[in-house]
Amino acid sequence: MKPFMDGDFLLSTQTARTLFHEYAESMPIVDYHCHLDPWEIVSDRKFENITQLWLGGDHYKWRQMRSNGVPEEEITGSAPDRVKFQRWAQTLEMAIGNPLYHWSHLELRRYFGYTGCLNGDTAQEVWDLCNEKLQEDSMSVRNILRRSGVTLLCTTDDPADDLKAHEQIARDDSCETQVLPAWRPDRAIGIGKPDYPDYIGKLSAASGVEIDSFRKLKEALGTRMDYFQERGCRVSDHGVDYVVFAPADEDEVERIFSKRLKGEELLPAESRVFQHAVMMFLGEEYSRRGWVMQLHYGCKRNNNSRMYRQLGPDTGFDCVNNEASASQLSDFLNCMDEKGALPKTIIYSLNPGDDAAVGTIIGCFQDGSVPGKIQQGAAWWFNDHKTGIQAQMTSLANLGLLGNFIGMLTDSRSFLSYTRHEYFRRILCDLIGGWVENGEYPADWKALEKIIRGISYNNAVRYFGFDVPAVEGGKR
Repeated sequence: MKPFMDGDFLLSTQTARTLFHEYAESMPIVDYHCHLDPWEIVSDRKFENITQLWLGGDHYKWRQMRSNGVPEEEITGSAPDRVKFQRWAQTLEMAIGNPLYHWSHLELRRYFGYTGCLNGDTAQEVWDLCNEKLQEDSMSVRNILRRSGVTLLCTTDDPADDLKAHEQIARDDSCETQVLPAWRPDRAIGIGKPDYPDYIGKLSAASGVEIDSFRKLKEALGTRMDYFQERGCRVSDHGVDYVVFAPADEDEVERIFSKRLKGEELLPAESRVFQHAVMMFLGEEYSRRGWVMQLHYGCKRNNNSRMYRQLGPDTGFDCVNNEASASQLSDFLNCMDEKGALPKTIIYSLNPGDDAAVGTIIGCFQDGSVPGKIQQGAAWWFNDHKTGIQAQMTSLANLGLLGNFIGMLTDSRSFLSYTRHEYFRRILCDLIGGWVENGEYPADWKALEKIIRGISYNNAVRYFGFDVPAVEGGKR
């Protein structure tokens, strides 16, 4: 029997152990998509207790606590933090096979030095240990980032955001991690949302453009992209139900936009036409500016209406969707390619059944300009467990070039989530090490080092063009 989570955790062969310990383990982290609050980096926040840090906004944990019969009062309600932590500890011991079990214990080991197992019986000792540790300067958010080896991270920011936090961080030489904004224009595209006219007013105020037409909307978005670019933005991100291909002429798009600004409801087909038009405009802008376009889809959100009314979005009531059309995704990319305006693009589907479709579509639009111009994104959200990560990388290897993969992203609201990169790298090294041990790839250590260091860090640095150095290897 192997020890629980020892130094060779998840590494089942000698080759895997060599790949991880010599090439992957010490690599820095570029987190090109996360949901961290930049103001907490400005203030270099120190959390009062482990509940604030672990459970304050983590709907992954909330979801499992509900599954363990914990009342909402003791999850997101007004119950004392100590009670919430106890309920999480009691939930965790039931989470055999769930990545939260591994992530939580990796965090306890790497940041708090706790090598035991968190459960209902040990909750008090872990609570005391963590809370004492959190009072140390080493556990402020900037020091957590430094200790985690994060050279650069991209937050998630609405076009109307003022980015004042990013400006303050950029002026502060004491912050060792670069913190850049990432453009997330979902609210500008979501024309069917009830608050859409109100949002257009907010965007008008931020851009200084009176948005009374689709032409003016594009002008306002362009103005805000200039603003974001001046503050270091090079990455966009879109959370859509699926990628739409519904071309129409400009007059039709203007009619639809005008109708919605008057407060009228749109037909689903009209919303799709509008989404396509905005995405085409934005894609061309990304291409012109050299930005990367990220497309996250395949999620059905806010399924529990009662709980949505009570808690709002991003609270653990989402699921995998099977609505995405490979045909529409391909046609959308083709339309931009025809215009000579297809940007570097990363495609993530929450539905693992889409892996083969995405893996084959990306091969249709590589153009020789950069390695892996069109990427299949990392296993995401409900898929970033051991099986899902293995499946995504195996599919990508089977259908494309795994060696050009840009690797893991955190996609988290927690400053402790950087152990997910270690988790990913261990699985990566075990997968590739297994192929080598099985005679499916030679023990070419120079090539293996390039692949492992690339997927762990270097490929993302080069792909996004971030101003941080790649890590070159040497002789083994």
